[in-house]
Amino acid sequence: MVTFTFIRHGQSTDNVKRVWAGWKDAPLSNHGMKQATALGKWFSDKGIHFTAILSSTLDRAATTAEVILSHQPGPHPPHIKSLLLREQHFGSAEGKSWSRKSYSGATLEEENRSQGTSTNHSRRSDRFPGGESRKDLAVRAERVIDELLLPYILNTTGPGPSHVAVVSHGLFIREIVDALYRREFGGEGILNNHRGLSNTGWTKVIVNVKRSIIPTSSPSLDLSVRITAINEHEHLDNLVRFTRSI
Repeated sequence: MVTFTFIRHGQSTDNVKRVWAGWKDAPLSNHGMKQATALGKWFSDKGIHFTAILSSTLDRAATTAEVILSHQPGPHPPHIKSLLLREQHFGSAEGKSWSRKSYSGATLEEENRSQGTSTNHSRRSDRFPGGESRKDLAVRAERVIDELLLPYILNTTGPGPSHVAVVSHGLFIREIVDALYRREFGGEGILNNHRGLSNTGWTKVIVNVKRSIIPTSSPSLDLSVRITAINEHEHLDNLVRFTRSI
């Protein structure tokens, strides 16, 4: 059995600017650093110790992971960074305001229409030019499960249950959790209608292998997936300012 705690990064300086920031990197804001510190202390006070901490390579996520790590008891668990855990890539919209005004003065909608690309984003196949769609994210989430998470799920030789923290980004965390959910239940993901995750909000998923004999082919692996918490943020209750992003 493995417990995965999926954590959205703390507030970044781009979150404050309200721009499209997927692969565009930005550090944590002062408030974001306070959020990460509050979460790290909260885990420590609750006696929650991680076997490993995985994170996106982007600064806002990697720094959040490092702050959490600093509050873990020694010896500290390993911190493993992966490009696969990055946020959705917004292509031509990267760094531009949510109002969709481009630097040329045209709106992003006008730019994309000229290239035959939809900006409605109501469909999972929609993307900005040069960026990723939510379908693309789902494919990447499946790779994360197979390449990063399954090694912990299949490790039955450890001294006890593993607890792995995964520090990533709001949209991508939703895709990972949905992908895990589909491994047992198929169909639509459980978070499809969820509006968003708070900065440093966390979601907990417990995964186990149902079969006593583990198959060699991961797609046929019979998993038990139980989601026990979604977007928890009790650690933020005492902060002066609490920002929730949609």
